[in-house]
Amino acid sequence: MLHSRRQFLKNMSIMASAFAMPNFLVPREAKANSTPTSEWKITGCQWGAVRAKVENGRLTEIKPFEYDKHPSEMINGITDLLYSEARVRYPMVRVDWLKNRQNSNRTQRGDNRFVRVSWKEALDLFYEELERIQKDYGPWALHTANVGWRSSGQFHSCGNHMIRAIAMHGSSVSAVGDYSTGAGQTILPYVLGSTEVYSQGTSWEIILKETENLIFWASDPVKNLQVGWNCETHEAYGYLEQLKQKVAEKKINVISIDPVKSKTQNFLGCEQLYVNPQADMPFMLAIAHTLYKENLYDKAFLDVYTLGFEKFVPYLLGETEDKIEKTPEWAAPICGISADKIREFARMLAGKRTQLIFGWAIQRQQHGEQPYWMGAVLAAMLGQIGLPGGGISYAHHYSSIGVSSSGAATPGSFPSNLDEDQKPKYGNKNYNGYSEVIPVARATDSLLHAGETIDYNGKKIVYAPYKMAIFTGCNQWSRQSDLNKMKKAFQQLETVVTINYSWTATCRFADIVLPACTPFERNDIDTYGSYSNRGIIAMQKLVEPMYESRSDFEIFKDLCSRYGEGKAEEYCQNLDEKGWLNRLYTECRRANRGKFEMPKTFDEFWQAGFVLFPEGKAWVRHQDFREDPELHALGTPSGFIEIYSTKIAKYGYDDCKGHPMWFEKAERSHGGPKSDQYPFWLQSCHPDKRLHSQLCESKSLRETYSVQGREPFYMNPQDAEKLGIKDGDLVRVFNERGQVLVGAVLSDNFPTGVVRLQEGAWYSPVDETIGALDTYGSPNTLTLDIGSSKLSQATCVSTCLVNVEKWQGEAPAPNSFSGAIEVERL
Repeated sequence: MLHSRRQFLKNMSIMASAFAMPNFLVPREAKANSTPTSEWKITGCQWGAVRAKVENGRLTEIKPFEYDKHPSEMINGITDLLYSEARVRYPMVRVDWLKNRQNSNRTQRGDNRFVRVSWKEALDLFYEELERIQKDYGPWALHTANVGWRSSGQFHSCGNHMIRAIAMHGSSVSAVGDYSTGAGQTILPYVLGSTEVYSQGTSWEIILKETENLIFWASDPVKNLQVGWNCETHEAYGYLEQLKQKVAEKKINVISIDPVKSKTQNFLGCEQLYVNPQADMPFMLAIAHTLYKENLYDKAFLDVYTLGFEKFVPYLLGETEDKIEKTPEWAAPICGISADKIREFARMLAGKRTQLIFGWAIQRQQHGEQPYWMGAVLAAMLGQIGLPGGGISYAHHYSSIGVSSSGAATPGSFPSNLDEDQKPKYGNKNYNGYSEVIPVARATDSLLHAGETIDYNGKKIVYAPYKMAIFTGCNQWSRQSDLNKMKKAFQQLETVVTINYSWTATCRFADIVLPACTPFERNDIDTYGSYSNRGIIAMQKLVEPMYESRSDFEIFKDLCSRYGEGKAEEYCQNLDEKGWLNRLYTECRRANRGKFEMPKTFDEFWQAGFVLFPEGKAWVRHQDFREDPELHALGTPSGFIEIYSTKIAKYGYDDCKGHPMWFEKAERSHGGPKSDQYPFWLQSCHPDKRLHSQLCESKSLRETYSVQGREPFYMNPQDAEKLGIKDGDLVRVFNERGQVLVGAVLSDNFPTGVVRLQEGAWYSPVDETIGALDTYGSPNTLTLDIGSSKLSQATCVSTCLVNVEKWQGEAPAPNSFSGAIEVERL
């Protein structure tokens, strides 16, 4: 969809910067250009735009786009991604499934033994399974919600292609929510009227000018802003450099509230306020208690802009069922911050213009809705929501949110929906009493607890025992918690289809694997700057698709040809790749006509390689609501900020009630439940040198951080000394859910009792059995898989305790980066 706003014309001069990439041989099977050539091309990806040198059909050098002043080192992994040993080279089918189809031995799923087949046979098998599922069962038996952080590009959006193509065949079970922000995006519409987690925030230039207290609450933008949903510009780093200078000059008081010393805190040189893991809510409630008891809260703001404060106060004062007054003395032993420090912090927040910036990890825990809700309550009590440099944000660490938007229309995408007059081959809408949508993080439970009813966001969900699942551009074995539990669940599936360019664990545990090409082996266009809308990048094909890989467009067009005569043409609307890119560019140019000039034709744009849009104007989040709360009412049921939600209260949930509350966790370190058995809290945050699991297959990039070929495991030196662990040792990390073998990195950035394994590490079990040792180190081998609450049913990966011991004896080698074991047909 195209979004048009005001435009401002700006001319920019080109400034070049470059650095070289190491060379890698193109595998024999690659399709190479036989005529000697050498040229520079432009392309983009989610970790930045680049110029690429291609010689004789081989990528030989990468340098950052000249307008990217803060390029990420992740672009160093592009060459390795192309030429990785882990590439999916050919259509492959699991050996026992090929022989016995739906009656195969499913306990063998994950043993990584596959038979190479032709594209025709692979797509015939795919189509035959779709037919069987619809005829033998119905739409409830097919799960198609398995899309995630797509590859870059507006046209070659893998999820859109899969959803449209499968919808042309028939209906299926889909999902709601996502793994990134499931709790936050569910609770915040009740409180602030929108998901907030994907909303543009107050512009950095306003924060730098107006903010006096800037609080990064479990937020690490220096680490996380390296990547974006679209091609990332990295413009936010320029503002972070200015913020660092202001910190040094003591012009802005910046505090990082986090159990660890984050990359942002170390970069800025700002203060860190330690809080015990998962204990933010007691700290926040004690702050609110101090603001209330010392009369430091903004009564006028609460009266005009909020509802329900008077229903929250009795809980704060211990006048409700729990009879616990939420004093700093009550909170201190739980959160690890002294009562005096809590009071001092509350007074500091109330005394000056304060901007609260929350990260997403804090809501990826059991009852993760509560700290997000309570953050809004604190911001409302301070009365600064909608003021320049004040209020609250839940997204300044994401996709350069906070960089002012150009307001320009950006390119649309290939449609995921059916056309208005399209009808699927199978019109069956009978879900046999099961729900046609399930919360995305409950995909495993749906298989293990088929037919059970759960609460979700005011509704009842009946788990569908789906028989077939399709994964495209998504590594389910990276994002789902408790992978041994998922192994059991996958044994319920008759057929699993995966489309990807790298041999992830999701391929390893599939039955049919189709080789997609990378974003660097096809043509596309992408928005430059997900929220800044800085321009458009031409994603020029760098090399021909390697081995037998195809674009998702070609794969699903070929699949649709099996649906009947003319269905392939119907799927692609009678346009090829260039036709679609021409359409998307032309529609974008038309939407911006009269506001600023763009190249007149697609070919002119393609030759130029990019178009830069005007700079945007600074903006304050919620300012319009503050200026006129009736004209610009929020999207809550009342139109106001809801400190107490009557709607949620009516649901009657015991783990998410009418106002924010403290709930004890199933597992919590530092004296909490299970901490005597498993004394370490495992932090599984976003990685520093990957985009989730993307680029983990890049050997040269992986070698910059791995330890003895394993994922780095960060821990405090004092903890390590007690366990006889030295820096660089291999250690076993384990709990009742699983075990991983990883490499120790000792760092004072981590307090005692807190350890870290970055999410996205490729799952590498020594074999397919339940409980097998993960030889590389995926944190989701260990994480807890329960719903955050009955409201959101979101992931709670940050609710996880583990134990640690030094590895003894010979260590099995990681086995996740070498692709499939190719065998003969049985």
